[in-house]
Amino acid sequence: MTASMRVRSAAAWALAALATASHAAEVRPVVVAGYDAGGASVISLTYTNGNTDSIRANEGLYAGAGVSVLNGAGNIEFLGTLSVKYMALHADNGDITWLRYPLDALLFYRVPGFRVGGGLTYVIAPRLKGSGEASSIDMKFDDAAGVVLQADYLLERVSLGLRYTILDYKSGGNTIKGSGVGVSFGFTF
Repeated sequence: MTASMRVRSAAAWALAALATASHAAEVRPVVVAGYDAGGASVISLTYTNGNTDSIRANEGLYAGAGVSVLNGAGNIEFLGTLSVKYMALHADNGDITWLRYPLDALLFYRVPGFRVGGGLTYVIAPRLKGSGEASSIDMKFDDAAGVVLQADYLLERVSLGLRYTILDYKSGGNTIKGSGVGVSFGFTF
């Protein structure tokens, strides 16, 4: 399945989820943030003092916004968000940044104080870029589609949770495993 077919499938899935919501559906804006870890190394760096560091494919802080749609019964929720995800290595003579834009479409089953679910993620414009002494680094990756599984503790309008992302990045015929775990935070207005 091509990436554009996956996006169309995700959009159709999201519309189907919205269509199943009753007329009493609650639609609210939401903000999300978190930190993900894991995946294969995208780049490793050796500093002048001999220390090494690396950026992993799933690694980074993310923040974003979107919409939450809760059905009239309050037990099914669709969460659609667009985020920016960032990780960097800093040195005195240059920096390397790993930047991408995840678009998530998740469907949750809710019980009082808890929700569990999953859905699709589509990562837009993944790019590894250097500056200073690392300015020769400029790798663009293909947009990538994957799956997210997530479980959240709910406290009023706040969600705190754990997530697992299954995703591979491709660049120039090479595949980098980007699966890993993360922690998530959300606030529904």
